[in-house]
Amino acid sequence: MYIIPAIDLRGGKCVRLIQGDYHRQINYQDNPVKQAQEFIEQGAEWVHIVDLDGAKVGRPVNADTISAIAALGKLKIEVGGGLRAEQDIKKLLDLGIERVIIGTQAVNDFEWFSDLTKRFPGKVALGLDAKGSHVVTGGWYDEHPKSLLELAREAAVLPIAAIIYTDVAKDGMLAGPNFERTNVLIHTVSVPVVASGGVTTVPDIRKLASLGAAGAIVGRALYEGTLTLTDAINAANNP
Repeated sequence: MYIIPAIDLRGGKCVRLIQGDYHRQINYQDNPVKQAQEFIEQGAEWVHIVDLDGAKVGRPVNADTISAIAALGKLKIEVGGGLRAEQDIKKLLDLGIERVIIGTQAVNDFEWFSDLTKRFPGKVALGLDAKGSHVVTGGWYDEHPKSLLELAREAAVLPIAAIIYTDVAKDGMLAGPNFERTNVLIHTVSVPVVASGGVTTVPDIRKLASLGAAGAIVGRALYEGTLTLTDAINAANNP
């Protein structure tokens, strides 16, 4: 299992939102490129970047910062947030981004998402954010009629890179991930499942690895010191 440290961008800075709430923001690092460099020095091979400004307006806003991180040349980068147009997605992939994460647009227009995955096979991940068994979109306010597992099954037949599953009740809470639903998802689909939301401790990492998760996204725990990136990587490699 690989560890993916998170950089959430808002106003050009590294921040975290508690349960995705823009009014509950914690500021961490003024220089996201410096933060990425620190992750590299700590052993990171991946980084998870969310353009929070882009998610709000429906188009990339922090592309220059993402480009600067990509220019470091030492990280596999996955990017999400506001990706609704193919031209924006292509621009990111042309920067050398490993994969883009499509959430709201994929769920709301699955035919478009299906076509996109076929044009960029292995370069598109589906972001499924859920409250319980229900997928939520639009900043986690709108509940989709299809369940998490229904949408996952439909996506699993496409040439996607991964499913990135976030339990929004756990996100930013430092209370551990939703192991039970992560486990069900892993055993429901054949595509890689990346766990996100609430990953806080070395035991969390070990348990996710034992369940068969392909990766784990770690954010607030790294910034607040409940987990070091080095310890997380070691635990993922030695569950």
